[in-house]
Amino acid sequence: MEKKWIVKEKGDAAVVKHLAADLGVSESLANLMTQRNISSKAEADAFFNPSLSYLHDPFLMKDMNKAVDRISTAVKKNEKILVYGDYDVDGTTAVALVYSFLMEQYSNVLYYIPDRYKEGYGVSYQGLDFASQNNCRLVITLDCGIKAVEKVKYARTKGLDVIICDHHYPGDVIPAALAVLDPKQPGCTYPYKELSGCGVGFKLIHAYSRIHGIPFSSISHYLDLVAVSIASDIVPLTGENRVLAYFGLRQLNEAPRTGLKEIIRESEVTRALTIEDVVFKIGPRINAAGRMETGSKAVDLLVSTDTRLATGISKEISNFNIERRSVDRTITTEAMRMISEDQRNVNARTTVLYNPNWKKGVIGIVASRLIETYYRPTVILTESNGFATGSARSVQGYDLYQAIEACSDLLESFGGHMFAAGLTLKKENIKPFMERFEQYVNKTISDEQLVPRIFIDTELSFSEVNEQFFNIMSQFQPFGPENMSPVFMSRNVCDKGSGRMVGSSGEHLKLDLCQDGAGPVVLPAIAFGQANHFEYMKGGNPFDICYSVEMNEFRGNRNLQLNIRDIKTPLS
Repeated sequence: MEKKWIVKEKGDAAVVKHLAADLGVSESLANLMTQRNISSKAEADAFFNPSLSYLHDPFLMKDMNKAVDRISTAVKKNEKILVYGDYDVDGTTAVALVYSFLMEQYSNVLYYIPDRYKEGYGVSYQGLDFASQNNCRLVITLDCGIKAVEKVKYARTKGLDVIICDHHYPGDVIPAALAVLDPKQPGCTYPYKELSGCGVGFKLIHAYSRIHGIPFSSISHYLDLVAVSIASDIVPLTGENRVLAYFGLRQLNEAPRTGLKEIIRESEVTRALTIEDVVFKIGPRINAAGRMETGSKAVDLLVSTDTRLATGISKEISNFNIERRSVDRTITTEAMRMISEDQRNVNARTTVLYNPNWKKGVIGIVASRLIETYYRPTVILTESNGFATGSARSVQGYDLYQAIEACSDLLESFGGHMFAAGLTLKKENIKPFMERFEQYVNKTISDEQLVPRIFIDTELSFSEVNEQFFNIMSQFQPFGPENMSPVFMSRNVCDKGSGRMVGSSGEHLKLDLCQDGAGPVVLPAIAFGQANHFEYMKGGNPFDICYSVEMNEFRGNRNLQLNIRDIKTPLS
């Protein structure tokens, strides 16, 4: 699929020059800093040296006093508390965090994760019944609840107080809970709006600790869970999230809790973990429990302090992940066939597919995979409890949530944000939804939004790429949304003649590149899935590349390597 390259605007030339001189770095690196809103040495120091002192006062969050007071009362009266959370990584890490913290204070605590297949997303009547039947008086919801207006009313009829901890956008009505912690709700002046659900849970235990004289050092070990949630929920790596992720990754690498230590061992990461490792290796294993069986397994693992027990659960969850990969590959193949065999689907500006036999837990992954081939807003539906239920994913810059909202009269429920959403509808409304969704997207999406884009930070000469450059660039970590790993462009490069196709089907390229005008510098490179350019390259012909710079480690040897994202030749 052809991609459009978009080179970001350079920072103010005078600021870049001054910053480069002040910090003793190249102007290319200084330009990367200005793109991240760093324009002075003081701002650079704050960015490159995160401090826990930068965290905001948790009591700036609306209703935090009410929440802490109610938990304090529950502890004092020995009331049973139910910690309730979503079945994804953010929800299960949040439940593990708050449950483990409360268990340090007293033991009258339970946790509950809804069944993806029987109860669906968010607060369920079944979960509230569980709380009532187990004599709970207080329910703390994590990573869900901000739209649970009717469920909160139901909880009150059962004699349950509810504290909502969420980070999603609210609906028109805020649930009448005892306290609602959500920085995105109207009237909340909390300075940072992009916390994960687990991040909101951490602010709650931080506030409780402040009131009860518990030192911050006694709760900082929970930051490994917060870092896993930040990475897996794809929230911006800016502001407070950057600080939480920075110290959470340190905890994850130096002294992770027992359950996470076992997941890391299962994932076979032997070097220091990065955010990318959490996204692609740790998060999917935790998620697999809720996708294939029950998210409670993930919490069982994350709260465990018994190495033998954690090892057993971790192996079980890893097996779930292997099964999940197999299932999502099968469903993706079936979905691709459904598109290719129907010309209307091939030419549409959306993908909406329904198969009642597809596994609900993996359809979000399938939607994302289809966008890699058919780059357009995608909804994958299956059957659950007599309804069609699905996951939707968007393309860069297009507001999927608004498109689904435009079809809301055809839906039983929906929720999400600009790039991802979930929805439920009656089966007889599937075809009308397909038609309405296609019509709305067709009217509101631009041709440009239907072409995948690669955003390039700056153009580089190969003469600038060395180990010192890489070491400074590495200090921009942790990388993630709004602080992505830098992508560079270089023109007129060519292979030195040692290039070859690699991979089981020869689908990748291994190259040794030089650049006209950059002197004798030769840089090794890997280009995944781009072997179609090999015939042109092997003649020594010039081409342009966009890439990231990595440190390749193999059998004890370390060398810089370019990871090529895309290639442009005169033939492409």
